[in-house]
Amino acid sequence: MSTVAIAAPIKSRLGIGASLKRNRRWALISSYFFLILFAIFFLMPPYYMIVTALKSDAEVAHMATNPWIIANGITFEQFYILLFQTDFLVFFKNTVIVTLCVVAITMVVSVLAAFSLGRMKFWGSSILATGIFLTYLIPDTLLFLPLFQIVKSIGLLNSYWGMVLIYPTLTVPFCTWIMIGYFQSIPKELDEAALIDGAGHMQMLFKIFIPVALPGIIAAMIFAFTVSWAAFVYPMAFLYSADQQVLTVGTVTSLIRADVYKWGMLMAGALLAAAPPLVIYAFLMDYYIAGLTAGATKG
Repeated sequence: MSTVAIAAPIKSRLGIGASLKRNRRWALISSYFFLILFAIFFLMPPYYMIVTALKSDAEVAHMATNPWIIANGITFEQFYILLFQTDFLVFFKNTVIVTLCVVAITMVVSVLAAFSLGRMKFWGSSILATGIFLTYLIPDTLLFLPLFQIVKSIGLLNSYWGMVLIYPTLTVPFCTWIMIGYFQSIPKELDEAALIDGAGHMQMLFKIFIPVALPGIIAAMIFAFTVSWAAFVYPMAFLYSADQQVLTVGTVTSLIRADVYKWGMLMAGALLAAAPPLVIYAFLMDYYIAGLTAGATKG
């Protein structure tokens, strides 16, 4: 009788363990199923871009062929024409110059502003920090006309240097907010130890806070890079000469004429334009996620 009484709880525990293992297995299968489903869904547009870019114009225009496969053989004609018979390289150069300048300006302003607002507490610093972030929530369309008048008045209309002036209005508020959260997550004991050793505020910033807050700085840099690289509204309105265009607008305006779309070159241009951000995200994704997490939960 005692043996049966002892065996019953053991069987019960074994049954519970088997049930949990079975539930975990089905949860894992379901997770992989939906993961593969979403991966296929989100990879379909890049796959279609690659397939279209590797087709000839004749095959792209031939509607009877399957658009998801290359029936007449792979060709790099679209890339060759795009690079050597259009202004794509000019657009690329202008975009690189604008992006590097905007990232540099954004990081200088954001790091200094975040350090002063996050660590050097003064009257109204919290309100000012909130106000800086709220400016990021203002839609671009509301700033469109005022910025147009400013750019025109200083003679930068139809110049990509005007974009260097405008883009920081989009990048600085958000990057400052990220950096404020990251600086506030650093222990205050570091400040006290540095002050005891006789360090000034700029020494504290460059020797202590910037090395410690490097993930947040990289996250802010990636955000500024993405915004300035992919911006479309302002270049469309402020730039109209081919030698001043950036990638997002120049590629579209030069390859679309009325109702004629150069689909092969459009897809090739989109792939080449997406390559730099893709490489940067691939190598710095961990820093980006860490920086955004700290900036969103602190402060």
